[in-house]
Amino acid sequence: MPRPARAGGRADVPGVTTGAIPLHRRPLAHLTVRARLLTAVVLLAALAVMITGGTAFVLQARATDARMDNSLARAVAALRSVQAKGDPSTGLPFDSVKSVLYAGVLNRVPGKNEGVFALLNGRPVYWAAPETRAVHLEQDPDLVAALAALPPDAPAVARTVATPVTQYRLIAVPVLLDGDPVSGLFVVAFDRAAERAGLRATFVMYSAAGLAALALIAGVAWFVVGRMLRPIRLLRDTTRRITESDLSERIEVTGRDDLSNLARTVNAMLDRLERAFGSQRELLDDVGHELRTPLTIVRGHLELLDPDDPDDVRATQALALDELDRMQRLVDDLVTLATADRPDFVRYVPTDVGRLTDDVHDKARGLGDRRWVVAARADVTVQLDAQRITQAWLQLLANAHRYSSPGSTVRLGSEVAGDRLLLWVRDEGLGVPPEETARIFERFHRGQADRTSHGAGLGLPIVAAIVHAHHGRVFVEHPPANVGPGVVFVLDLPAVDLVAGEPRPVPHLVENR
Repeated sequence: MPRPARAGGRADVPGVTTGAIPLHRRPLAHLTVRARLLTAVVLLAALAVMITGGTAFVLQARATDARMDNSLARAVAALRSVQAKGDPSTGLPFDSVKSVLYAGVLNRVPGKNEGVFALLNGRPVYWAAPETRAVHLEQDPDLVAALAALPPDAPAVARTVATPVTQYRLIAVPVLLDGDPVSGLFVVAFDRAAERAGLRATFVMYSAAGLAALALIAGVAWFVVGRMLRPIRLLRDTTRRITESDLSERIEVTGRDDLSNLARTVNAMLDRLERAFGSQRELLDDVGHELRTPLTIVRGHLELLDPDDPDDVRATQALALDELDRMQRLVDDLVTLATADRPDFVRYVPTDVGRLTDDVHDKARGLGDRRWVVAARADVTVQLDAQRITQAWLQLLANAHRYSSPGSTVRLGSEVAGDRLLLWVRDEGLGVPPEETARIFERFHRGQADRTSHGAGLGLPIVAAIVHAHHGRVFVEHPPANVGPGVVFVLDLPAVDLVAGEPRPVPHLVENR
């Protein structure tokens, strides 16, 4: 059944396409970017040459017509002057139209491409020597017929007359005298086509020069555009060589233009992708290893389980639950790290740093037998995510508890240094070897002291992710040897919207870190 047309529209007609033109059917879609740019440059240059040449030709043609009209006007003025002075042979006024025309023709010396003659009662007469006349107007019967058809009182204005011989720009001056019934016509004309011939020759040469210039522009543009698009060609070739297992290819960049900057940006993107894929492979390997171990332990104990022995069942159950809890913690940590780049990972609220310091201290005391000391408190209010910062701070305190001996002192504090908020933890434990300092915040990295622990190596990476989400950083300080053993972990955060509060006494021992 055919599909009905939509209201206000039209039904689909077989063989008729609507909407956008497919890319492969669009003009120039099959050309390369270099060819498209070259085509655009050449077309624009050709258009500029045509507009410039056409405008110049029109202006020069108008100037030529104006020069001819000016000469024709002077010819009329000269005839009037001759007629006013009278017959030069007698000094008396002219007594016939023929004598006026004779004097006028003899007084006019024709220029190049110019002719002069007279008509008496519509019939041509002339007196100038043949060698002085460049154009023989009387030999063009169509011109003579057109002039004879003019009425005796026709105005003496410049006009254009085209005949099969050529095109004329002329002026015809009627000559009449009282007492003489003859009507005369004094004619001065230019061969307009001949006058413009030189102009046309000039513009033929201009067109040839324009074509040569377009060819030169095309050659230069082909070279320049090719150099400009070289980073794109390198980008294309590089991306073709990149595979899922090899992201080491990079684009060779030379120059400081926009395309070179694009190549640098792509190289930076490839660096990030290579790191991301490397981290992803490492993550999958480490996650597989971390999950495989508890699964193997649970499977082994279940295979050796004696269902008739209640003690064995209870022991295996406890072990399986412990391993499942460890896997759950691993999954929770991975989820935390996976969401660290989301915009809603942290939620800023005004936070009393002094109260936050005391709350974290109270929670830390439940971690175990240590001497927990608030060594400094910043009584200020800043914008931060108190829950996330508490999570990161407690992770540092948990690490301090893990790597210090029972009864040792663990100090924590908060300070403001300029526009930075510093939250820190110092323990008296084993410290961090210098060779491990640069790697302790990497995922699944575990130092030598962690080899026998149950940690997955995600605690400090979570701390780093939380701090980076706050646009801060986390780093390690090693106290001087005379201060004692241990290490200091510092959360360096921007003090956003800092507001100083009323100072309060520190309820515990205050010591320098």
